[in-house]
Amino acid sequence: MSSPRAALTLENVLYEKKGPIAYVTLNRPKVLNALNQRTWQDLRAAFEDARDDADVRGAILTGTGDKAFIAGADIGELSRVTAVEAEESSTLGQGVLNLIENLGKPVVAAVNGFALGGGCETAMACTIRLATETARFGQPEVKLGVPPGGGGTQRLPRLVGKGRALQLILSGEMISAQEAYRIGLVNEVVPAADLLPRAEAILKQIFANAPLAVRYSLEAVNRGLETSQTEGLALEASFFGLCAGTEDKQEGTRAFLEKRAPQFQGR
Repeated sequence: MSSPRAALTLENVLYEKKGPIAYVTLNRPKVLNALNQRTWQDLRAAFEDARDDADVRGAILTGTGDKAFIAGADIGELSRVTAVEAEESSTLGQGVLNLIENLGKPVVAAVNGFALGGGCETAMACTIRLATETARFGQPEVKLGVPPGGGGTQRLPRLVGKGRALQLILSGEMISAQEAYRIGLVNEVVPAADLLPRAEAILKQIFANAPLAVRYSLEAVNRGLETSQTEGLALEASFFGLCAGTEDKQEGTRAFLEKRAPQFQGR
């Protein structure tokens, strides 16, 4: 196992690897795991390590404590920034969330409390979102005089549709985990005690499949959403062809025909 290169320099994020899973935990409980510049940098370092470590096949992102996943941006920091600094900080956060979304490996958001503003945006960049029954979601930025700046205006309508996204963004309303599930913002609502076990179980289901097929499926969906259906279908066909030439495809089809479990090698 390669050791985490950045682990020693992380201030606001706990990062640990157990087997094929990287655990990334926001660790600023006194401010409900709010996102400041340092925290964004820590998140980038952790996810770059997870991306570059061949032993890591997926990640779970969560928050310390039982009150918050990520309660949002650090308002003290926001109150002091100039226009230029605000645009730079928005671009920085967006870059980190793009890294998470396009990691090439599944990332499960285990939302254990408030996921507001940048917290909701961070959850939306993950592959799959699980929430406890007491989790709360919202994009309340308009109450502070700014629009969402971490991808909220782009990812939320893609997940829940334009009308519902605009209602949430323009009202700044906070919604329950049950309502987030109803509108398609979260995949599942689970009891708090089951949150990490369920996240691990989903990743294990994914890990049982061919790694390259998983990676290209992720990329086909993410890139396809950015383009027309016709271009998306061409992308899908090219990935399908690429994977058809792999050893894993031969193993997967042979195992099926021989009625046994496949042994994928990621080749």
